[in-house]
Amino acid sequence: MTTQQFHERVLVVDEDAEILDLITRQVLKPLGYAVASARNAEGALQQALEFVPDLIIASLTLPGLSGKDLLVSLRSQGIESPVLVTANKGMEADAIQAFRLGARDYLVKPFREAEVVAAVEHALDENRLRKERQYLAARLAHSSHQHDKRIRELTTLFGIGKVVTTTTNQQQLFSNLVEESVSIADADMGWILLRDDIRNELVLRTQYKMPTTVADLMHKPWNDGLSPIVMKSGVALNLHGEGLSPFQIGEFAGAALVTPIKLYREAAGTIGVAREAGAPFLEREDIMLAAIADYISISLVNARLFQALAARAQRLESVLEERRMGGQLQASWFEDHGKRLDELHQQLVRLSGEIQDSQIQVELQGIVAKLGDLKKDANKAKIETSPLAKSIEHKPE
Repeated sequence: MTTQQFHERVLVVDEDAEILDLITRQVLKPLGYAVASARNAEGALQQALEFVPDLIIASLTLPGLSGKDLLVSLRSQGIESPVLVTANKGMEADAIQAFRLGARDYLVKPFREAEVVAAVEHALDENRLRKERQYLAARLAHSSHQHDKRIRELTTLFGIGKVVTTTTNQQQLFSNLVEESVSIADADMGWILLRDDIRNELVLRTQYKMPTTVADLMHKPWNDGLSPIVMKSGVALNLHGEGLSPFQIGEFAGAALVTPIKLYREAAGTIGVAREAGAPFLEREDIMLAAIADYISISLVNARLFQALAARAQRLESVLEERRMGGQLQASWFEDHGKRLDELHQQLVRLSGEIQDSQIQVELQGIVAKLGDLKKDANKAKIETSPLAKSIEHKPE
């Protein structure tokens, strides 16, 4: 006796009470099978629907509806249990018709107990193999579906990684990430909340398929009820059913998963997905949402670095502009005063030639010499200053 026999059910249908007793009480029950019986086709149909047998043993000589009629009725009701038919000697033609209608085996009355046992085991072995094939096919289909889903998840994460490093429009990036999160988690809606450091409030930065009452709050403060807890603990929350009802998100969702978005190890916001039905989110979906939250963290860090670099570039621009203006003023001063020195030098030279007093001439010549030295110094300073102004003015972009 196998342990599987305790779980297998056999329906016996025969017009002869002695044969019913032989098969049910003397053969099948001692072997551990669960047994039901009927004396006609009508009773057999009712038992088949209620008892759901793994095997049916039916006589071809039933009163009223025959065994062949019973086979047709069973198939019309969608009952796929294998049928073993019994008939008197000389009814081979009826047995062949029964095989055409779906019977699995045939026993000739009168039969011995050993014949019944062998026929039942053979029919049930086939049924077990059929169920095992169905089970394995279902497992294979499920595994294939899960495999395809994993590939889609990895492909999605790879695509998100590329987008995060190339997209400069952060709002569009957030919208794409929320939509992908809803798809990966088999959710109905999603959202991102980020902390406003000035007001110390969570602000709705983007949403996907949220109710209108929430969608209208874009870029405004909103509290889903779970995010403050997640922000404080730094750990994701996965709630469904009655556990979600006390929170605001529970007003329109039966299950919700909220994950922290961390910036330098501190929560800067949350990303959440929700289902209208109460089916809880699985651990795999929790892991995938955490991965997307990490990508959001990367985008926030990149945005801050970009802002810092932009501010530094602006400061450098201001410094260079100040130096450029200073260089231009200095060069202009030297040019203006250089012209005046030239004019003064020429006037003194003419004056020294016109004056007859030797002492005054000597003094004028000394002044002219000093003025010449001053002109040389001015020209030298002008030459040194001019390239600086030009280099600043024509700095590379």
